[in-house]
Amino acid sequence: MRMDKFLKVSRLIKRREVAKELCDHGNVKINGKIAKPMTEINENDIVVIEMGRHTITAKILDVRPFANKEQSSGMYEILSDVVS
Repeated sequence: MRMDKFLKVSRLIKRREVAKELCDHGNVKINGKIAKPMTEINENDIVVIEMGRHTITAKILDVRPFANKEQSSGMYEILSDVVS
């Protein structure tokens, strides 16, 4: 699944366009490498999202094309959530 779509489906980012912009600006990393919006993600990948002073690190647990609100929280595990 594409990175920008995963961020929206998992509800880590509310809008896909915002997820795409974060990726385009180099604010999203997968396993330590800068992710483009079309970068494919897999289970057990580590994703780091930087939004201004807010940094979220999450481990991907499940990749699915659609998810309701209850299912989306099970798609990832927050490893750290830091505001500097």
